[in-house]
Amino acid sequence: MTTRIYGVEGMTCDHCVAAVRIEVAKVPGISDVIVNLDQGTLTVTGDATEQSLAEAVDEAGYALVINKPNG
Repeated sequence: MTTRIYGVEGMTCDHCVAAVRIEVAKVPGISDVIVNLDQGTLTVTGDATEQSLAEAVDEAGYALVINKPNG
């Protein structure tokens, strides 16, 4: 299993954090979810695809930011 960190756009309160955490926790292959409001980040441990994570965050009403390396 891998641990990855993503940005989440649009979160402004603890309700936002809970909504993202609940939806991402439903994604098959995810074993741990940490959402940080101050940093605007989502940390996940597991083997889910970025597409499935993006869909879960979208379902919660926010946008997943997938950082692609330049080059």
